[in-house]
Amino acid sequence: MARPAGPLLLGVRHHGPGSARAVRAALDAARPRTVLIEGPPEADALVPLAGDEGMRPPVALLAHAVDEPGRSAFWPLAEFSPEWVALRWALEHRVPARFIDLPATHTLAWGRDGDQRPESTAEPEDPQEAPADVRVDPLAVLAETAGYDDPERWWEDVVEHRGTAGGDAFAPFLGLEEAMSALREVYGSGGHDRDLVREAHMRLQMRAAQREFGDDVAVVCGAWHVPALRQKSTVTADKALLKGLPKVKAEMTWVPWTHRRLARASGYGAGIDSPGWYGHLFGAPDRPVERWMTKVAGLLRDEDRIVSSAHVIEAVRLAETLAVVRGRPLPGLSETTDAIRAVMCEGSDVPLELVRDRLIVGDVLGEVPESAPAVPLQRDLDRIQRRLRLRPEALERELELDLRKENDAERSRLLHRLRLLGVAWGEPVASRGSTGTFRETWRLRWEPELAVRVAEAGVWGTTVLMAATAKAEADAVAAPGLADVTALAERCLLAELPDALPVVMGVLADRAALDADVGHLAQALPALVRSLRYGDVRGTDTGALAEVAAGLAERVFVGLPPACVGLDTDAADEMRRHVDAVHGALGLLGDAETGMRRRWHKVLRVLSGRDTVPGVIRGRAVRLLLDDGELRQEDAARLMGLALSPGTPPADAAAWIEGFVGGGSGGGMLLVHDERLLGLVDTWLTGVPAEAFTDVLPLLRRTFSAYEPGVRRTLGELVRRGPGERQGVGTAGGGIPGFADELDIERADAVMPVVRLLLGLDGTEDGAAGRGSPAADDLVGATG
Repeated sequence: MARPAGPLLLGVRHHGPGSARAVRAALDAARPRTVLIEGPPEADALVPLAGDEGMRPPVALLAHAVDEPGRSAFWPLAEFSPEWVALRWALEHRVPARFIDLPATHTLAWGRDGDQRPESTAEPEDPQEAPADVRVDPLAVLAETAGYDDPERWWEDVVEHRGTAGGDAFAPFLGLEEAMSALREVYGSGGHDRDLVREAHMRLQMRAAQREFGDDVAVVCGAWHVPALRQKSTVTADKALLKGLPKVKAEMTWVPWTHRRLARASGYGAGIDSPGWYGHLFGAPDRPVERWMTKVAGLLRDEDRIVSSAHVIEAVRLAETLAVVRGRPLPGLSETTDAIRAVMCEGSDVPLELVRDRLIVGDVLGEVPESAPAVPLQRDLDRIQRRLRLRPEALERELELDLRKENDAERSRLLHRLRLLGVAWGEPVASRGSTGTFRETWRLRWEPELAVRVAEAGVWGTTVLMAATAKAEADAVAAPGLADVTALAERCLLAELPDALPVVMGVLADRAALDADVGHLAQALPALVRSLRYGDVRGTDTGALAEVAAGLAERVFVGLPPACVGLDTDAADEMRRHVDAVHGALGLLGDAETGMRRRWHKVLRVLSGRDTVPGVIRGRAVRLLLDDGELRQEDAARLMGLALSPGTPPADAAAWIEGFVGGGSGGGMLLVHDERLLGLVDTWLTGVPAEAFTDVLPLLRRTFSAYEPGVRRTLGELVRRGPGERQGVGTAGGGIPGFADELDIERADAVMPVVRLLLGLDGTEDGAAGRGSPAADDLVGATG
């Protein structure tokens, strides 16, 4: 087993377990005095951290420009990455390890300030795994030459499933170097001139190491680069290629990475199809197929699928049989996957997708030690995460928070502050449990790119609180519209930023005073009212918000009627949405602002009776008054009769119906239970002239198609029976079907304990809340 002359060049495939095992065997055989690794030289100072007990791959080297943190690059490493194996071998054997690729200071500068060379703002890509950036994919060419139609299968057969040839640890690398040399002779740089610069820098670093250690040097790099590193080139020529490269000041650290971000599907140019499978192949001490099938069976059992030991045994046999039939040395991913589909998934791809997502790709999240360099903001975030026991995880999960508990309230504040900073670790979602004001549900998932977002946010402050406060103040000044400022005020309350709120409120007051557009004012009001409504839950002083909200509402009340005159169809629809938004916002105030709600009802009465207001707005105003008990059903029927009278143009009458019963506001059930209103609509519709019917049909179809199928069926049955038969259906006394003449309060009260139990309000602070509290109001809203 003779070692090749000169430096030991170990050409690898990034993130390949076969390459990783071969690298370890070659280093054990050669025992070099130093190990050179493809990667940015700025990371040399971080090499010792790779041996820290707190370091657990997958991890990545992260470089970012100091003055522009968003300009960044990653160098990911998994446990089965050859570069990681070489790094660990060097540390274990107390051998110097150095990175020899082009410095990050140049890599980050490419593409900046008019430089035409490729910009690197993502993971660096090796040409052999980045066919999108080069004219040739070396693995595909070699696979096709060997008679394979799938480069992944070829690589598995010749590298991942083969040991060292005849016990020679260097033979695999010599064979791969010979193949790549032939390709480089034909394709040159593969159309990617950036590699020529990188390889020139690697040759210079190799010469420097040889001057220090002689030829007792091992180099671990992408196999595509090996022929270029072996070729004879002068120092002068190499330096000429590096002359005049742009530069930026760069910082570097270790960050956690995930198997999912190693996958090619994530957009990573040097990615692989199956990081979870490769991790299994590298970590399994023996019988990898049997161990894999057992792991799959465990996952499927956790998802309540019936998978027995017999299934595992049969799946292993089928995978081995498929490998023999297909002429493969061992079952690969395609054979095991086909066997799992046939035996464990009964031919279905649905459970197989779960296996692909959880195991073949995987959700492993690495860890880095606390001693790794980080911006101060990242340090503060790490400290808060530990204190709140809110650990970042790669697997998406939902987090239910009860804001009455201090730890949960702090978690909520942290997540809201991070969202303000653009660090989207958590996304608020609708809760599946209580709809009360004390609950929040978040969907959490930590992505490696969030480390860059944290570095970018570091310009706003050294702590999460300071940074979020400064960012909120800057956003308020730069906000394009009034609604943006009100939304920001709400976010400041949720994030509990007391120092930012006065600045935001000052901007809000100025914008509200200058903005005369009723639509803008109506858009801004809901966020303010929500803040007033839920501010008490977090113990926040909302006095300033109350003053602005009252002024905003008053301006809406005054400006809305004239703003609704002379609108075309699209503008009328938009204004109707504004009316709905204002009504919903004022409804949240409960009994706290009865005067404001009375003023609003007067505005709705004005809108409902003014002929110059579009029909869709008049109809909606009538409906809202009816829902609030401010209008009797007889009066609503009278207004509908006027709107649907023969003198009203059919299109305007159809718009009135759309406003009254459309928009998903429960209008279908209203027509089902109020025969008079349904009769008015029926009579009007049958009297629409034929020449006008085609004009109103699209609007009517849009209105009634929004109803649930059951409601549409019931309405159709009522119309089919006709007005003479409807009154007797379902009632003994000829009233509305299913309803008595008056409400039975005693029967209604009897259901309340069950309703409270279903909503989870008994035995809690919510359950003890009295009428008029947020919890009680939520109960009333939930029960209609």
